[in-house]
Amino acid sequence: MLDPAPASQTDDADMLAPDFLAPDFVVIDVETACSRVSSICQVGIVGFRDGREMFEYETLVDPRDEFNVFNTRIHGITEHHVTGKPCFGDIHGIVDGHLSGRTTVAHSYFDKGALAAACRIHDRPPIQTVWLDSVRVAQRAWPDLASHRLGGLAQYLGITHKHHDALSDARAAGWVIVKAIDHTGIALDEWLKPPRKPGPAPRPAAAGPLAGERIALLGEPRDGRLACAIAALGGRIVSAVGNTTTMLVITGRAPFSYSVRNSGAYRRAEQYRRLGGTIRVVSESELDLPALAAGFASA
Repeated sequence: MLDPAPASQTDDADMLAPDFLAPDFVVIDVETACSRVSSICQVGIVGFRDGREMFEYETLVDPRDEFNVFNTRIHGITEHHVTGKPCFGDIHGIVDGHLSGRTTVAHSYFDKGALAAACRIHDRPPIQTVWLDSVRVAQRAWPDLASHRLGGLAQYLGITHKHHDALSDARAAGWVIVKAIDHTGIALDEWLKPPRKPGPAPRPAAAGPLAGERIALLGEPRDGRLACAIAALGGRIVSAVGNTTTMLVITGRAPFSYSVRNSGAYRRAEQYRRLGGTIRVVSESELDLPALAAGFASA
């Protein structure tokens, strides 16, 4: 339950981040008082730049609506907590100043719909921003996870998180984006594009130092530059780790990070090894394709 003490709050637009420190992206999370998504009773916003937090904004909000016991049980906010707090119309300018013209992250598009509904109810102009769903990002970055709920992701990625607190939820969703960029090497602007469906794996060359190897990739699509390089040396790219896979190659800047070691592909490879399989787990640098190619060319 929330303490009834006043929440940390930015009171005017002078506290907005200056243009020369504009964030790469901002993250917003809202809590609502009842089943009407317009009934925003808490807003949390965190700005990120260069993989770090650069500002935060949080306030309780008078939803000008009823509080449903179901919602209160989730976030702990009651009518008592918002007495004397601004309504959404009062803070619209601040929220708009943080989001407008920027990339705004939310964990699912519930918050996008809530903001749009609150703008209509309070007769304020819609907030013009580019939305990015951190659920979709997480599903693409860690496809083997059984769930991509924010609480589970935070635990999996080692992010400090207090669920259903708007500021904490916004911060956690922001770190999901930072860690997904670091894990995959996919830049922020690329996440804004529709995901490309991988094409078929390249055909392996008839001969080469990797001939006979059945290789799964973690961190790169089956038709990417690494797959093509492996196929050129005779290796066959497989779509997933199975009992005939001979090698799992891990790409990325942190090939044996906590998230990699807890991925489904890595765990399956380790399981096959424990059962007596000969599958090898190596990083791209350990595989050293340039050296293999040079040796093959000179043979």
